[in-house]
Amino acid sequence: MRTDRPTVEAFDATDATRAAEVAAIRQVVADASEFQDDVERFIPLFTADTTVVNFGGRRVAGRDTLAEAMRQALASPLADVVTTLEEENIRFLRDDVAIVASIKHVSDRRQPGADGESVTPLHASSGRLTHVLVKEEDTWRITSSQTTPILG
Repeated sequence: MRTDRPTVEAFDATDATRAAEVAAIRQVVADASEFQDDVERFIPLFTADTTVVNFGGRRVAGRDTLAEAMRQALASPLADVVTTLEEENIRFLRDDVAIVASIKHVSDRRQPGADGESVTPLHASSGRLTHVLVKEEDTWRITSSQTTPILG
């Protein structure tokens, strides 16, 4: 009898482990979407050295800088720009590194200012969002995130 081949139980355990990892990753991405207007709940989802490139092309490096950028955005009319995600796929580069590809749908609810100042329209209503997640001490966190607007 060959002993170098995995048993069915080993495959089942591996499949169950991978399913649990996928579920944990999906939860982080869902939480990031849900907490987009809550700095205190959003920021812990990211690594300390995270890099985020937002819908407008602004690059923000580091969790502390991201927190400050979020606070500024939420104190501005950008607080009325809301996004939802549609996952396309999850791909593992290693057991502790995953890439999540999604479509980001943007709803711009900004209104003209009290003085009649117009709102500059966003250049797209959807984008391709790519998150890179890493597993740190048994917790998945976003280490890189980029949204590329879909034009036309």
